[in-house]
Amino acid sequence: MLFTSADIGTWIGSLVWPFTRIAAMLAIAPIFGARMMSQRARLVVALLLTWIVLPLLPEVPALDPLSPAGALLTAQQMVIGLAIGFSLQLVFATLVIAGQTIAMGMGLGFAQMVDPQNGVNVPFIGQYYVVVASLLFLALNGHLALIRVLVDSFQSLPVGVDALTREDFRSIANWGTRMFADAIMVALPAVASILLVNLAFGVVSRSAPQLNIFGVGFPVTLTLGFVILVFAVANLLPQMQQLIDGAFTSLGHFGNGGR
Repeated sequence: MLFTSADIGTWIGSLVWPFTRIAAMLAIAPIFGARMMSQRARLVVALLLTWIVLPLLPEVPALDPLSPAGALLTAQQMVIGLAIGFSLQLVFATLVIAGQTIAMGMGLGFAQMVDPQNGVNVPFIGQYYVVVASLLFLALNGHLALIRVLVDSFQSLPVGVDALTREDFRSIANWGTRMFADAIMVALPAVASILLVNLAFGVVSRSAPQLNIFGVGFPVTLTLGFVILVFAVANLLPQMQQLIDGAFTSLGHFGNGGR
């Protein structure tokens, strides 16, 4: 049996284009895109997922991957994969902002550490929230749901048939605008409690001006802040689940005109 160059190009394209979408998603998605995960391991996971989902995918167009149309299709798949990973990455960015807000209220805005997931300095309370959120994400089978959404994207956005529309990008932007409001909602109980502590010290300083409120107030605020943080983290599960559901709802609009 002889294979023509067109047959070989089609066979290679049927592997390259799904792999490009999957690899792009893994490069930026939470857990999978963390810097502590080596590129070799990420590449193996992408190849494994491509091999598993390949029989479930619709037929890809017969294009040469090295042609201009094939290169454009490769870029299109990369954008779709990055959009999927970015939408879920916003959930963890929300928790980083919430942790930073709480840290500023506690007076720990200066205490920073390196985020191994993104390689940047963040307040250590924000990093603590990210670690807890990562564990909750795995406990809620978020990684499996992410893979399921990725596989479903090949049905709603088939290779070479549909691409992300203006409404899809608007849906991502709208989800991004919610990040700041959701971060405030996550941090609001802890910030409000710390604010009451600071107001109490303000009343004490007015009642006893001779008291060194800065020397006494900072360690007390810090200690109460950690106590408040324990109760705030205990209620993080429903908030985390709501954020993940919102991200997956936003991803479900892809290919449906943003509806």
